[in-house]
Amino acid sequence: MAAAMAFLAVVCAAAMAAVSGAEEVYEFGSGASFIFGDSLVDAGNNNYIPSLSKANMTPNGIDFAASGGMPTGRFTNGRTIADIIGEMLGQTDYSPPFLAPNTTGGALLNGVNYASGGAGILNGTGRIFVNRIGMDLQVDYFNITRKQLDDLLGKAKAKEFLKKKAIFSITVGSNDFLNNYLMPVLSAGTRVAESPDGFINDLIIHLREQLTRLYTLDARKFVVANVGPLGCIPYQKTINRVGENECVKLPNQLASQYNGRLRELLIQLNGDLAGAKFCLANVYDLVMDVITNYDSYGFETASMACCGNGGTYDGMVPCGPASSMCGDRKSHVFWDPYHPSEAANLVMAKYIVDGDSKYISPMNLRKLFSL
Repeated sequence: MAAAMAFLAVVCAAAMAAVSGAEEVYEFGSGASFIFGDSLVDAGNNNYIPSLSKANMTPNGIDFAASGGMPTGRFTNGRTIADIIGEMLGQTDYSPPFLAPNTTGGALLNGVNYASGGAGILNGTGRIFVNRIGMDLQVDYFNITRKQLDDLLGKAKAKEFLKKKAIFSITVGSNDFLNNYLMPVLSAGTRVAESPDGFINDLIIHLREQLTRLYTLDARKFVVANVGPLGCIPYQKTINRVGENECVKLPNQLASQYNGRLRELLIQLNGDLAGAKFCLANVYDLVMDVITNYDSYGFETASMACCGNGGTYDGMVPCGPASSMCGDRKSHVFWDPYHPSEAANLVMAKYIVDGDSKYISPMNLRKLFSL
């Protein structure tokens, strides 16, 4: 009888330890990244929709170790900046695409990626690609995840998990210019009817609504990237036929104008939304410094796409099986006509995670994560 009681006690203790261990994983886990945006951070959502914006073909992903060099739907040769930031903050695995069938259950505790190639702040952005998941729909998808977290953890624990362990990353806005306002065929009417000020005002109004919706769903720690120097990407340089050390002025002017309004918006939200912390990632100045001083960062070119075809900078045709590819992928700032290489993403991630207020403010992501 005594032996049976002792055995029962051991079983009970083991069961309690298992429960305690599960709670400890939750309480002291490595954190989660919930990622929203466009092809700069898409981890494969567009693989699951009929879209013309896809990267699930070689040689995309050639340096992505987790897939053995096979394409995953990431628009670069390796990791996106969101992947690298997650690693630097101790995340145990990459945030899986929301539309992937295995993004359920415990996988949600690592975060989820909702980003979609071609997506923008405005629902009309990117319609040239037929299908994409715009920011409004991405937030709708997070609402589904939010309910799943309640089922998984219970309502109180889910709310605490999101407020303490989760960082919400938003990288969006480039397509609203490149594939909306600046798109000659699609935007002619828009540009006649709407001034740059009016268009950017629309962007800020919609983004405010989207960020506020995330806040009402218990998001508290945000990092929002501004729009990079769009006039310096190989595509824009190629179609506008500018010199190697030149950038196209109008796209950069529009990006700078939007970025000023974005900074004002995040300052307002930090004051208006109790308990929230919005950090601004100054991608524009960071990328511009890498492009201007590329050799000091270890690159050989900031003009040529490593993978692409057409024009002076291989900037006309997106990367695919028939594209030419550079010999040294680490020597190029740009992987393809639009997107940075993994080497460039590594440089940028370092400044955003551990840098000073020049590129990330009011605090870097390591400090944000520790709050």
